[in-house]
Amino acid sequence: MNTYAELASLCLLAARTETLKKLVFSRPIDGDITRATGVLCRIGGKVVLQIETLHSDHKATHENLPLDRATEDSLSSRFTRFSQVNLLTTGGDCELRRTKKGAELLLGADKLRRHLSDNAVPAVTISGNNKEKKHILEGNEPFLIRLGVSDKNGRIYDKKQAKFRQINRFLELIRDTLPALPTGRIRILDLCCGKSYLSFAVYHYFANILGREVSMTGVDLKPDVIDYCQDVAENLFFEGLEFLCGDVAAYKTDDLPDLVISLHACDTATDLVLERALTFSAKVILATPCCHHELNHTLNCPTLDFIASHSMLRQKLCDAATDALRLKWLEANGYEVAALELIDPDDTPKNIMLRALRRADAGTGTAAEQKALAEYKAARAFLLGK
Repeated sequence: MNTYAELASLCLLAARTETLKKLVFSRPIDGDITRATGVLCRIGGKVVLQIETLHSDHKATHENLPLDRATEDSLSSRFTRFSQVNLLTTGGDCELRRTKKGAELLLGADKLRRHLSDNAVPAVTISGNNKEKKHILEGNEPFLIRLGVSDKNGRIYDKKQAKFRQINRFLELIRDTLPALPTGRIRILDLCCGKSYLSFAVYHYFANILGREVSMTGVDLKPDVIDYCQDVAENLFFEGLEFLCGDVAAYKTDDLPDLVISLHACDTATDLVLERALTFSAKVILATPCCHHELNHTLNCPTLDFIASHSMLRQKLCDAATDALRLKWLEANGYEVAALELIDPDDTPKNIMLRALRRADAGTGTAAEQKALAEYKAARAFLLGK
């Protein structure tokens, strides 16, 4: 039995024992398709395997395969259109992966078959057509389990609920910027990546959900964290994702990024991220700053003393002014900018995202750039008393 037929056999076993949680088709070979997913659904009193296929024109098609008529051949023929297929069940998971050299690997199949043959494996809840809005991530993604966001059953830990919502919201905001990004291979940098929850999520979104070729680098100063993240990436077979230990300010690359992201780079580290992104002429920049200390220490504006004399209000003023100056600086360098709410402030007060989309005429000294630069200099001089 070849790998496709073996996976098809496992899918049918999981479907008929009602233990199949999700079937995920990614890294498509056909350029017309970006991704497909399959779930069990009850239609007309019968359980079917409902497959949703997303196409490159952003349209979706649906197909319902009755379990009493589905065959290994009908499923395995669908698998050959993708380089990666993940079968997620209540008894465990397995993955079919086709390497760049054409080798076909089926990981975890024997163990999963043993578990599914055990009557103790719980069944899933099967409903009718589910129109409820869902997160981009569901919680059972292997990288979330490895990073300690969810348990082995895909349940988000209570203490990680806010982090899970934060990651999903970041991905939603990335999805909004897709028209400004290339449609083929994409180059991404996560600067000051830390434990890299976001790095793994963004890589997964582009590589496994959108089926894109991804080259992604996470950079941070902490060697132990970088070593851990690199180990996780290798164990998950996240080809094209690497982590480097080093100073963001000194980071250089000949493979210029299309997208630069950063989540909660502390204080002036966010400015280093933005400086690197501008140097690389990134098409899209998404940065969520963390603490803001520099302006609080250097603010010298008697006109604003009625605010700055109150420590709590002074900090809020400096937070807002710092991010506004950053946006104005990006605007002066040819970007369309916006300040967006990343997540509910009840989850974290560090909830402002700075979004910048590079204009086609960026860096040509347009009137808009000159005006933004003059406003930036005037505002900075006003705040610093210079």
